Amino acid sequence: MYGYASAPSVWMTGIMKSALFLVVVTAVPSLSAMAQQEFVPSSVHKGALLVASPSLADPNFTQTVLLIVEHGQGGTLGLVLNRPTDVLLAEVLQDLPMLKQTDHRLFGGGPVGRTQLVLLFRLGRILPDVRHIVDEVYLGTPIVLERVMASPKPNEAFRGFAGFAGWAPGQLEYEMHQGSWGVLSSNAIDIFSKDPRTLWPDSIGLLQAPRTISNER
Repeated sequence: MYGYASAPSVWMTGIMKSALFLVVVTAVPSLSAMAQQEFVPSSVHKGALLVASPSLADPNFTQTVLLIVEHGQGGTLGLVLNRPTDVLLAEVLQDLPMLKQTDHRLFGGGPVGRTQLVLLFRLGRILPDVRHIVDEVYLGTPIVLERVMASPKPNEAFRGFAGFAGWAPGQLEYEMHQGSWGVLSSNAIDIFSKDPRTLWPDSIGLLQAPRTISNER
């Protein structure tokens, strides 16, 4: 059973609090300890794409690419973009009959709040009940999904995620300083149309620019 908030702002506030609580309570050795300084540290921001280091061995994030949907003094939230599940979105949102007979799959968004449904959109218009992330990318509710499917526009797209990733204040910056993650701009790859199977290796390829990946081993 998946739950969702009635408005993205409410969702973000509640999820941020619960995510950071879980991050602190279930603290484990930092992911950065598994990295080998492959990435040169860079800054992260809302809307950026976070690319896992090739040596990052934590099963929650091995060979993943994440979209940062919130980043600030309260911590960081992200969605894993390249882990589709075998569950159809129609099975989760059974109240939306227009999803029936479609093959939209639910993605595993991260290890926190796996019963929390998160909907990500690319929109060419402003709709109620959305929260802007970057460019034309938004978080929204099932009501937004219903509107989008009822009157589809060119280039609009959506994805559903179960769960998310969360970092306590300063935690992600520390991991990045250790070389656990690389950063790409949000427009480096079309996250909605890119094949999830090639998203991570193609992102690594884009990070082969000078001073992005270190030669140290």
